[in-house]
Amino acid sequence: MKITKLTTYIVPPRWLFLKVETDEGIVGWGEPVVEGRALTVEAAVHELADYLVGKDPFLIEDHWNVMYRGGFYRGGAIHMSALAGIDQALWDIKGKALGQPVHSLLGGQCRDKIKVYSWIGGDRPSDVARNAKDVVARGFKAIKLNGCEELQIVDTNEKIDKAVETIGIIRDAIGPNIGIGVDFHGRVHRPMAKVLAKELEQFKLMFIEEPVLSENREALKEIANHCSTPIALGERLYSRWDFKSVLADGYVDIIQPDLSHAGGITECRKIASMAEAYDVALAPHCPLGPIALAACLQIDAISYNAFIQEQSLGIHYNEANDILDYVSNKDVFHYEDGFVSIPQGPGLGVEVDEAYVIERAKEGHRWRNPIWRHEDGSVAEW
Repeated sequence: MKITKLTTYIVPPRWLFLKVETDEGIVGWGEPVVEGRALTVEAAVHELADYLVGKDPFLIEDHWNVMYRGGFYRGGAIHMSALAGIDQALWDIKGKALGQPVHSLLGGQCRDKIKVYSWIGGDRPSDVARNAKDVVARGFKAIKLNGCEELQIVDTNEKIDKAVETIGIIRDAIGPNIGIGVDFHGRVHRPMAKVLAKELEQFKLMFIEEPVLSENREALKEIANHCSTPIALGERLYSRWDFKSVLADGYVDIIQPDLSHAGGITECRKIASMAEAYDVALAPHCPLGPIALAACLQIDAISYNAFIQEQSLGIHYNEANDILDYVSNKDVFHYEDGFVSIPQGPGLGVEVDEAYVIERAKEGHRWRNPIWRHEDGSVAEW
């Protein structure tokens, strides 16, 4: 079998899909994208395609190494996301060719299902409290929300109090036994992060996410010493080498590699195993489309330390389209009682509705994240 063609589709709301074709008619799908940089990743995919066309798609490990090590400059969001989507598609091809789900080829599943959490509403915490009860009523046992608005490097107690009030309202609304993940979104700098983390500890959170930007992770030591809440990060780390120092430092309790950013299935399996050796939990990041979610579930299936999966069904970004719009087997993600079942179909398990993908790609998108500014006019982290 040989790879014959790579085709990309930019589709709403903010996704990029990849189809890899072979001379035996077996097609694999991947989701290589950086939110807000879809066109740039698309270009990187087609640069990597120069090497792949004509190659045996089964040689995934070798292709991964060539695509990574074959360039003098390597790593980072664009390169690793392009590589990730290609890797997903190659595993999809291999699984389909052998009539097996990817997790079967990786040693077999160690769980039948995994807990999922649902995002609660928008960028502003004041928008989210009223939605929490509805989500729990739909069966979710865990939720996540943005924990604060923009914060300057040193900001007021008023903003801290507002964030604490919002989380308190949500905890009161859903009771003590629903997991709450609070995402600082990298909006908080070290001086305020330790204050906010300490103030939120009273709500017995499932985790706090990106309490500081990953590039400022030396601050995690002090934050960890201010609270006992589990600390999660990793969506803006792109390889096992990025995660190496995070794990070695010992201040992160949950890692969140993104299967569409961190080198795909091949790389994230290695990252998950590294984390297991440090007794660190796995909760893959995935506010993306159906192919990315299917890839995540393959890793969840085989990773002992996986405990919860992010998913974007109904997320506030999905205005024009949602994840089930692009698949023919709409029961592939079977949600029940706060869990989603591990897909059992060949490859990634999702049957992409190619005709609909082509139709929506005619509209495409140029999604960009908001630009926020502080009261003094300086740019704020979003």
